[in-house]
Amino acid sequence: MPEYGYFLSCEEFGPADLIEQARMAEQAGFRSLWISDHYHPWNDAQGQSPFVWSVLGALSEAVSLPVETAVTCPTVRTHPAVIAQAAATTAVMTEGRFRLGVGSGEALNEHILGHVWPPASVRLEMLEESIQIMRRLFTGEEVSHHGTHYTVENARLYTVPDEPVPIDISGFGPAATALAARVGDGYITMMPEASMVEQFRKGGGGAKLVSGGTKVCYGTDREEAVRTVHRLWANQFLPGELAQVLPSPSHFEQAQSLVTEDMVRDKAVCGDDADEHVAALSAFADAGFDRIYVNQIGPDQRGFFDFYRTKVLPQLQQD
Repeated sequence: MPEYGYFLSCEEFGPADLIEQARMAEQAGFRSLWISDHYHPWNDAQGQSPFVWSVLGALSEAVSLPVETAVTCPTVRTHPAVIAQAAATTAVMTEGRFRLGVGSGEALNEHILGHVWPPASVRLEMLEESIQIMRRLFTGEEVSHHGTHYTVENARLYTVPDEPVPIDISGFGPAATALAARVGDGYITMMPEASMVEQFRKGGGGAKLVSGGTKVCYGTDREEAVRTVHRLWANQFLPGELAQVLPSPSHFEQAQSLVTEDMVRDKAVCGDDADEHVAALSAFADAGFDRIYVNQIGPDQRGFFDFYRTKVLPQLQQD
């Protein structure tokens, strides 16, 4: 049976709200947490972007749930040697309940220091090299590395967990999925596509952890929920590689003007029909996912957690 977790959105909520949501998630019966890692929100309406590593420190004291970044980019904005230290410390603070989810990133977050934003193939090369560096550092041994994209000299992590931090790789296409299968400790994707899970497992992933997530908007007024999704998260309905290449929230706002409320109404789970929420998460289970995360869009967090505790999770746990 899959495990169901809650997805904390650093783009939409500040630190105090995220910690409170984590507490409510644990009380509602969710088994684990995801948390996004952004420098910018996707648009100004979302309005937040706390430093994820500070929030993770607070989460380690607030709840006992396992937690994973979904996802961190360890290639451009932050050097992999620094991400390795942050991940190792977080794993120590959570007593081994931390997984590092990584991906090739978005220009939205990664171009802020003025570096050239590489094409996807180069970003995947950088990601693979960064994973090699982090895994060596997780051993606690001194590391020097002179590679294609990164240099590390005489680096050693003195605070490390008993076991190396698992590194799960995000993939939305065949190349990234192949990388996850070849070098990842697990696979992350955001669509319930059985073909991607099959590619990961047959490509070398085997029985390793496969995790996925989705966003919903619980509310007793479905049309108000549709408007909330359209206002805050229309960006998730943009096609192709726009999410990876647009450089600022204002560019996303320009692009998402093409997304209509009818598109949201057709594609998003909105309202208080428990069967609709169950079906959305069951699609991931049917596709072979091991962990499935859900995020509530908008301010009615307490209503969402009450709804899932009483109406949704009991059905999912009976399947």
